[in-house]
Amino acid sequence: MSVSSPRMTIRTQLPWPMRFGVVALVGVASAMAMWSWDSGRVLPVGHSDNLREQLSDARELADKYKSERDQFSTTVNAAESQLNIERSAQKQLAAQVKTLEQENMALKEDLAFFESLLPTATGPQGINLRRMKLDLISPNQLRYRLLIMQGGNGAQTFVGNLQLAVSGLQNGRNAMINFPDTTPGEQDKFRLSFKYYQRVEGVLTLPEGVTAKSVQARVLDRGIVRAQQSANL
Repeated sequence: MSVSSPRMTIRTQLPWPMRFGVVALVGVASAMAMWSWDSGRVLPVGHSDNLREQLSDARELADKYKSERDQFSTTVNAAESQLNIERSAQKQLAAQVKTLEQENMALKEDLAFFESLLPTATGPQGINLRRMKLDLISPNQLRYRLLIMQGGNGAQTFVGNLQLAVSGLQNGRNAMINFPDTTPGEQDKFRLSFKYYQRVEGVLTLPEGVTAKSVQARVLDRGIVRAQQSANL
Protein backbone atom coordinates (compact mmCIF):
# COMPACT_ATOMS: atom_id res chain seq x y z
CA MET A 1 0.00 0.00 0.00
CA SER A 2 1.29 3.50 -0.83
CA VAL A 3 1.28 6.41 1.45
CA SER A 4 -0.49 9.57 0.11
CA SER A 5 0.38 12.95 1.62
CA PRO A 6 0.22 16.66 0.52
CA ARG A 7 3.24 18.38 -1.06
CA MET A 8 5.49 20.13 1.41
CA THR A 9 7.67 23.28 0.95
CA ILE A 10 10.65 23.69 3.15
CA ARG A 11 11.52 27.33 3.90
CA THR A 12 14.49 28.56 5.77
CA GLN A 13 13.48 30.92 8.51
CA LEU A 14 15.92 33.76 9.39
CA PRO A 15 15.96 35.25 12.79
CA TRP A 16 14.10 38.56 13.01
CA PRO A 17 17.22 40.62 13.84
CA MET A 18 18.84 39.50 10.60
CA ARG A 19 15.69 40.15 8.64
CA PHE A 20 15.51 43.69 10.04
CA GLY A 21 19.14 44.34 9.08
CA VAL A 22 18.62 43.13 5.54
CA VAL A 23 15.55 45.34 5.13
CA ALA A 24 17.40 48.36 6.53
CA LEU A 25 20.38 47.73 4.23
CA VAL A 26 18.12 47.52 1.17
CA GLY A 27 16.35 50.74 2.18
CA VAL A 28 19.59 52.66 2.66
CA ALA A 29 20.94 51.43 -0.66
CA SER A 30 17.73 52.47 -2.43
CA ALA A 31 17.80 55.92 -0.83
CA MET A 32 21.43 56.47 -1.84
CA ALA A 33 20.70 55.38 -5.36
CA MET A 34 17.76 57.77 -5.67
CA TRP A 35 19.79 60.70 -4.20
CA SER A 36 22.67 60.02 -6.57
CA TRP A 37 20.33 59.86 -9.56
CA ASP A 38 18.51 63.08 -8.58
CA SER A 39 21.77 64.96 -7.92
CA GLY A 40 23.18 63.78 -11.19
CA ARG A 41 20.02 64.89 -12.99
CA VAL A 42 20.01 68.43 -11.52
CA LEU A 43 23.73 69.20 -11.48
CA PRO A 44 26.55 66.97 -12.63
CA VAL A 45 28.48 65.67 -9.71
CA GLY A 46 31.69 67.65 -9.23
CA HIS A 47 30.68 70.37 -11.75
CA SER A 48 28.17 72.55 -9.87
CA ASP A 49 30.74 75.15 -8.85
CA ASN A 50 32.20 75.29 -12.35
CA LEU A 51 28.74 75.71 -13.86
CA ARG A 52 27.96 78.54 -11.47
CA GLU A 53 31.19 80.28 -12.51
CA GLN A 54 30.33 79.83 -16.18
CA LEU A 55 26.84 81.24 -15.58
CA SER A 56 28.34 84.23 -13.75
CA ASP A 57 30.85 84.79 -16.57
CA ALA A 58 28.07 84.60 -19.16
CA ARG A 59 26.05 87.20 -17.27
CA GLU A 60 29.07 89.51 -17.02
CA LEU A 61 29.74 89.09 -20.75
CA ALA A 62 26.10 89.83 -21.57
CA ASP A 63 26.23 92.98 -19.42
CA LYS A 64 29.44 94.01 -21.20
CA TYR A 65 27.90 93.51 -24.64
CA LYS A 66 24.81 95.44 -23.56
CA SER A 67 26.95 98.34 -22.33
CA GLU A 68 28.95 98.36 -25.59
CA ARG A 69 25.70 98.26 -27.58
CA ASP A 70 24.38 101.25 -25.64
CA GLN A 71 27.64 103.14 -26.25
CA PHE A 72 27.56 102.37 -29.97
CA SER A 73 23.89 103.42 -30.15
CA THR A 74 24.72 106.71 -28.41
CA THR A 75 27.63 107.28 -30.80
CA VAL A 76 25.46 106.56 -33.86
CA ASN A 77 22.71 108.89 -32.64
CA ALA A 78 25.25 111.65 -32.00
CA ALA A 79 26.75 111.15 -35.48
CA GLU A 80 23.29 111.32 -37.09
CA SER A 81 22.49 114.49 -35.18
CA GLN A 82 25.80 116.05 -36.23
CA LEU A 83 25.16 115.03 -39.84
CA ASN A 84 21.71 116.63 -39.78
CA ILE A 85 23.20 119.80 -38.29
CA GLU A 86 25.87 119.90 -41.02
CA ARG A 87 23.25 119.37 -43.73
CA SER A 88 21.11 122.16 -42.32
CA ALA A 89 24.15 124.44 -42.11
CA GLN A 90 25.05 123.56 -45.71
CA LYS A 91 21.56 124.49 -46.89
CA GLN A 92 21.74 127.78 -44.99
CA LEU A 93 25.16 128.53 -46.50
CA ALA A 94 23.85 127.76 -50.00
CA ALA A 95 20.91 130.12 -49.42
CA GLN A 96 23.26 132.81 -48.09
CA VAL A 97 25.56 132.40 -51.10
CA LYS A 98 22.59 132.79 -53.45
CA THR A 99 21.43 135.90 -51.56
CA LEU A 100 24.94 137.37 -51.67
CA GLU A 101 25.15 136.71 -55.41
CA GLN A 102 21.87 138.53 -55.93
CA GLU A 103 23.01 141.42 -53.74
CA ASN A 104 26.30 141.56 -55.63
CA MET A 105 24.44 141.75 -58.93
CA ALA A 106 22.21 144.49 -57.57
CA LEU A 107 25.28 146.41 -56.35
CA LYS A 108 26.86 146.11 -59.78
CA GLU A 109 23.70 147.48 -61.36
CA ASP A 110 23.64 150.35 -58.87
CA LEU A 111 27.30 151.06 -59.55
CA ALA A 112 26.66 151.16 -63.28
CA PHE A 113 23.70 153.43 -62.63
CA PHE A 114 25.71 155.90 -60.54
CA GLU A 115 28.53 155.82 -63.04
CA SER A 116 26.01 156.70 -65.71
CA LEU A 117 25.00 159.76 -63.69
CA LEU A 118 28.38 161.37 -64.26
CA PRO A 119 28.08 164.52 -66.43
CA THR A 120 28.31 163.76 -70.10
CA ALA A 121 27.29 165.45 -73.31
CA THR A 122 27.97 162.71 -75.82
CA GLY A 123 24.44 162.53 -77.26
CA PRO A 124 22.61 165.19 -79.29
CA GLN A 125 21.84 168.13 -77.01
CA GLY A 126 23.14 166.03 -74.09
CA ILE A 127 20.09 163.65 -73.94
CA ASN A 128 20.94 159.94 -73.61
CA LEU A 129 19.06 156.68 -73.27
CA ARG A 130 20.65 154.10 -70.92
CA ARG A 131 19.94 150.61 -69.62
CA MET A 132 16.95 149.68 -71.74
CA LYS A 133 15.49 146.31 -70.71
CA LEU A 134 12.58 144.32 -72.15
CA ASP A 135 10.69 141.37 -70.63
CA LEU A 136 7.83 139.46 -72.25
CA ILE A 137 5.58 138.70 -69.28
CA SER A 138 2.76 137.17 -71.37
CA PRO A 139 2.12 136.48 -75.06
CA ASN A 140 0.68 139.99 -75.55
CA GLN A 141 2.25 141.96 -72.69
CA LEU A 142 5.72 143.50 -72.72
CA ARG A 143 7.45 145.12 -69.75
CA TYR A 144 9.98 147.86 -70.49
CA ARG A 145 12.48 149.73 -68.31
CA LEU A 146 14.93 152.43 -69.31
CA LEU A 147 16.89 155.38 -67.98
CA ILE A 148 16.87 158.78 -69.69
CA MET A 149 19.64 161.24 -68.77
CA GLN A 150 20.60 164.80 -69.55
CA GLY A 151 24.33 165.37 -69.77
CA GLY A 152 26.25 168.52 -69.03
CA ASN A 153 25.60 170.61 -65.95
CA GLY A 154 21.80 170.12 -66.05
CA ALA A 155 21.12 173.82 -65.92
CA GLN A 156 17.72 173.44 -67.60
CA THR A 157 14.85 171.04 -67.01
CA PHE A 158 14.16 168.84 -70.00
CA VAL A 159 10.50 168.47 -70.99
CA GLY A 160 9.55 166.06 -73.75
CA ASN A 161 7.90 162.77 -74.61
CA LEU A 162 8.86 159.12 -74.86
CA GLN A 163 7.78 157.04 -77.83
CA LEU A 164 8.10 153.28 -78.17
CA ALA A 165 7.88 151.50 -81.54
CA VAL A 166 7.33 147.73 -81.34
CA SER A 167 8.35 145.74 -84.42
CA GLY A 168 7.08 142.23 -84.98
CA LEU A 169 4.75 139.97 -86.89
CA GLN A 170 0.97 140.03 -87.05
CA ASN A 171 -0.78 137.18 -88.86
CA GLY A 172 2.49 136.36 -90.64
CA ARG A 173 3.12 139.93 -91.82
CA ASN A 174 5.51 142.61 -90.59
CA ALA A 175 3.88 145.04 -88.22
CA MET A 176 4.83 148.22 -86.36
CA ILE A 177 2.87 149.35 -83.30
CA ASN A 178 3.61 152.75 -81.77
CA PHE A 179 3.06 153.72 -78.15
CA PRO A 180 1.42 155.84 -76.90
CA ASP A 181 -1.66 156.05 -79.06
CA THR A 182 -3.58 159.27 -79.69
CA THR A 183 -5.71 159.15 -76.55
CA PRO A 184 -4.78 161.88 -74.02
CA GLY A 185 -4.63 159.48 -71.09
CA GLU A 186 -2.02 157.30 -72.78
CA GLN A 187 0.11 160.25 -73.86
CA ASP A 188 0.31 161.52 -70.27
CA LYS A 189 1.98 158.24 -69.24
CA PHE A 190 4.86 158.89 -71.64
CA ARG A 191 5.58 162.55 -70.76
CA LEU A 192 9.11 163.36 -69.58
CA SER A 193 10.25 166.09 -67.23
CA PHE A 194 13.63 165.92 -65.48
CA LYS A 195 16.77 167.89 -64.79
CA TYR A 196 19.38 165.15 -64.52
CA TYR A 197 17.71 161.76 -65.12
CA GLN A 198 14.38 159.96 -65.14
CA ARG A 199 13.57 156.28 -64.78
CA VAL A 200 10.75 155.09 -67.03
CA GLU A 201 9.03 151.71 -66.84
CA GLY A 202 5.67 150.23 -67.70
CA VAL A 203 3.78 147.45 -69.50
CA LEU A 204 2.72 147.51 -73.13
CA THR A 205 -0.37 145.56 -74.17
CA LEU A 206 -0.02 144.35 -77.74
CA PRO A 207 -2.91 143.58 -80.11
CA GLU A 208 -3.99 139.97 -80.43
CA GLY A 209 -1.87 137.96 -82.86
CA VAL A 210 1.18 140.26 -82.64
CA THR A 211 4.55 138.68 -81.91
CA ALA A 212 7.08 141.31 -80.79
CA LYS A 213 10.65 141.06 -82.07
CA SER A 214 12.25 144.36 -81.04
CA VAL A 215 11.47 147.75 -79.51
CA GLN A 216 12.87 151.16 -80.39
CA ALA A 217 12.67 153.93 -77.79
CA ARG A 218 12.77 157.57 -78.87
CA VAL A 219 12.98 160.77 -76.79
CA LEU A 220 11.08 163.57 -78.52
CA ASP A 221 11.40 167.28 -77.89
CA ARG A 222 8.48 169.07 -79.62
CA GLY A 223 8.45 166.37 -82.28
CA ILE A 224 12.24 166.31 -82.77
CA VAL A 225 14.09 163.07 -81.91
CA ARG A 226 16.73 163.92 -79.29
CA ALA A 227 17.84 160.33 -78.50
CA GLN A 228 16.92 156.78 -79.46
CA GLN A 229 17.89 153.23 -78.62
CA SER A 230 16.73 149.78 -79.78
CA ALA A 231 16.63 146.40 -78.01
CA ASN A 232 15.71 142.93 -79.24
CA LEU A 233 13.58 140.34 -77.46
